This record gives sequence, structure tokens and C-alpha cells, in this order.
Amino acid sequence: MPKRVLDFRSDTVTRPTPGMRKAMAEAAVGDDVFDEDPSVHALQERVADLLGKEAAVFVPSGSMSNQIGVRVHCDPGDEFICESGCHIYNYEQGAYAQLSGLATRTVDGVCGVLQLEQLTGLIRADNEHLCRTRLVCLENTHNRGAGKIQPYDVVESICDWAHANGLRTHLDGARLFNAVVASGISARDWAQHFDTVSVCFSKGLGAPVGSALAGSKEHIKKARRVRKLFGGGMRQAGIIAAGALYALDHHIERLAEDHANAQKLGDAVGSIPGLKLIGEAVDTNLVIFHVEPKLGTAAEFCEKLKAAGLLMLAIGAQQVRAVTHLDVDEADTARACEILGEVAAAAPGVKVTAGADVHY
Repeated sequence: MPKRVLDFRSDTVTRPTPGMRKAMAEAAVGDDVFDEDPSVHALQERVADLLGKEAAVFVPSGSMSNQIGVRVHCDPGDEFICESGCHIYNYEQGAYAQLSGLATRTVDGVCGVLQLEQLTGLIRADNEHLCRTRLVCLENTHNRGAGKIQPYDVVESICDWAHANGLRTHLDGARLFNAVVASGISARDWAQHFDTVSVCFSKGLGAPVGSALAGSKEHIKKARRVRKLFGGGMRQAGIIAAGALYALDHHIERLAEDHANAQKLGDAVGSIPGLKLIGEAVDTNLVIFHVEPKLGTAAEFCEKLKAAGLLMLAIGAQQVRAVTHLDVDEADTARACEILGEVAAAAPGVKVTAGADVHY
């Protein structure tokens, strides 16, 4: 029998559970472009209620949800402020420019966290020579920030400042439910500070497809129009909406298991010569670490891990990301820690102190 490969590349690699597959197979469906799919209606109402918003719209992906969000708030030639490592800026092909004609003003945060004082003075004057500053975007948890949870008081202060200055606010909450479980702060409390909120079902929640954008009825009416423009109109989408509903019913609280496994992975990284954890702590289910050049590049190190039966993702010349999720359990995590130590110790020039107490 082939050796099982442990996949820690992303929480997007999960397969639907048997219960989720059953719910999808039995879903009531209709034509969602005609706004007639009962399962989609149920999902949208559930998301709006969870986030304390008037309405929500179901879309195929988190990138589309974010791009609809910025388009709802901005016109061509407008500008939005965002953290320089955020997903909207780095991983969506500059779609805000390609699709909506928008500019960005990026600000460097610490593990994706901005401080209010960094934003004061960034709103452009009302001048015909300048683009118009219209929006502030935050990301929680922060992907490139190793799953960092935004400090709640910082979110509140930035959003209050934005609204006081006539700006709108959008949250990329692709992993918002990870922040909810880890912080104990409800999704509704996080969302109350934002005009629109994007959430994803196909990451830690384990659904195969889909995200949603929530906001006021006015914003979501416009969002449906933009969704059609961007090619996101779906027909019998209830089949996938049912998977997302199942995830909301069964997979939120279990995210704590992923966080515990990520903590063990982070502890192991901290004990392995040649590897260094990025960030002061592991907040949720993402672990990012630096690979010293003596172990090779991040890509080379990941190839060695792969040969040993472990998949992780090189995200920079010397940086590797590992993500815990529904399809890797505590035993899988323990084995992943062992493989990390074995591959690092096998690198030329790496010395492991005899009798060293290394805990994986």
C-alpha cells in the first residue's frame, strides 16, 4: 500500500466529510441567478445573521468576494488603504486595478497588524489632481502574518477613525471563524465595525467551494450586480451552498483542534536547528518558519519533506508555510514534527547535540 502523504500546504485541501456529502446530495436547488435557490437563500440568511448584517450574497471564491467588496465601495480612479502583506494586494492578480480601475495605498504592518497612527494623514485631499481615498481594508486572520489575529481594540480604533473621516471599511475574513474560536469574540462583534465582510467556507471550515459577502441591503443589492459582471452568477448553486451550511453547523468549534495542532507544530519548529518560527507565537492554524540557507532554499527543503511524505508550501526564498486543518489530526501532526526534525538533521553541515532533548 502506498505511504500516506501528509498534506499541510493549506486548509483548502480538505475533502468533504461523509455528512457534508450527504447534505450536498440531498440539497434543495433552484436557479440562483433568478434568486430562486432555497439552499442559497438559507446560507445567505445564516451568514447575515452570524455577522449581524442585513444581507449576504454567495459567491464562488474569496477573491471574488473581496473584489466585489472593494467595487461596491469604490468607483474607478478611487483608492483604498490596506496592509502591504494582505491577500487583496498580493494574491488576487491586482484585480482591483484590472477589474475596477482602483489604486491602493499600502502600509507595512507587523505580522499584518496596522496601528491607527500609521493611517492618520493618509487620506488624500479633495483635489482634482488626486485619486480619492474611499476605503480601508483589513484581514483577519492574516495569512502572510502567520494566522495572526487582529487585536480587537486596534480594529475598533481603525474602523472608528475611517468612518469618522467618511471612509468605508471592508474585512477580508477568509479565516474569520479561526479568529472567533481562538479569541472568544463573536463573529458579529468582529463584523460590526465593517461595512462589508467576506467569509470563506472552503478553508478551515472544510467545504469544497464558496465564500460570502455580507453587508447592508443596499450594498448587497449592488454586490449581486457586480457578481454577475465578474462572472459569478451561478445556477443550481444549492448543491455547494449545502456544503457551506453543513460546515457552519459542524465545523466551527472544531477549529480549536487545528489551533492546538498548529501550536505543537510551532513548538517543534522552535526546537529544530536551522528552522526559526516567524512571529512571536502561533495564534491559529498557520505556521510560517524561516529555513536557514545551510538547509537549502525553502523550495529545496519542501522537496525533501515531500520525499519523506510531508507536504508544506514554500512562500518565499527561505520561508515555508504549514497549515493545520480538518484532514490532519494530532497523530498526523506528531509525525509531521518528526519528519521536519529528520529532514533538517539530515542536511549537510547541521549538527545535532548528542542527547539533546528535542520535543516534536
